Amino acid sequence: MRWRDTDRSSNIEDRRGQQMASAGVPSALLLRFLPFLLRTKIGRVVLLIGGIYFAFQYFTGGLSLDPSTQANLSQSQSSATTAVQDENAQFVAAILGTTETVWGQLLKGQYREPKLVLYRNMISTGCGMGQAQSGPFYCPADSKVYIDLSFLDELKTLGAPGDFAFAYVIAHEVGHHVQNLLGTSTKVRQAQQSGSKVQANQLSVALELQADCYAGIWGHYVNQQLNLLEAGDLAEGIAAASAVGDDRLQQMAGRAVQPDAFTHGSSAQRVKWFKTGFDSGNLASCNTFAAK
Repeated sequence: MRWRDTDRSSNIEDRRGQQMASAGVPSALLLRFLPFLLRTKIGRVVLLIGGIYFAFQYFTGGLSLDPSTQANLSQSQSSATTAVQDENAQFVAAILGTTETVWGQLLKGQYREPKLVLYRNMISTGCGMGQAQSGPFYCPADSKVYIDLSFLDELKTLGAPGDFAFAYVIAHEVGHHVQNLLGTSTKVRQAQQSGSKVQANQLSVALELQADCYAGIWGHYVNQQLNLLEAGDLAEGIAAASAVGDDRLQQMAGRAVQPDAFTHGSSAQRVKWFKTGFDSGNLASCNTFAAK
């Protein structure tokens, strides 16, 4: 993607420096229970094993007792990580900026730009606690998209590398924001409360597929109007949509494919609706709730 010359969104909240838990907690707990451990045979065995492990790590180079050595190593690793993370953060800001341009035109006078929050590991949101292992998500309660940049590596593991693959993910979450603005999300939640588990899942699938279609619409306009797509970008987006299909994720987890348990749609469905939006560029083409 030709994203480097695009305007960066200012609606970024960088909370990557916030920690949800203190690093000193394990040490405090150890000191608290040390007297108990010393009084019991099992406790002394645990302490002995821990001491052996500590000594092994130290003498094999896995652990350094020299604070300056540890600090220098940590600083070096942190600098390298920060450089990559900052590049990715710039990419996220650029892609979010393109979604603001596209949806600001399509929903003129109606579109309110969402905030996008960068975080690490865990974060408190208007929808409760968010975890990186769940992937990027949108919270309708605070109108914010939440992303841990480690998901980039997860996409590669799933077989969907490339900048447009990650851009599709961002556009999908912004698609949920569009649904929230249009009232679709509220209607779905109300319908889910009065139906069965299977019906609730089916509604969830329709909602997710529509967000895929909206991501496709975004792709249509960044290609046609902003001229940001390069050769191979569309294939990356399709690969990403396919990689996060419920059937594929169930298979990768070693489970049998259970369509009634789908909440996001199959790989084929996700690719179909992303391409529908991309080809049409029209919101009316994204009525996934009427699709059979």
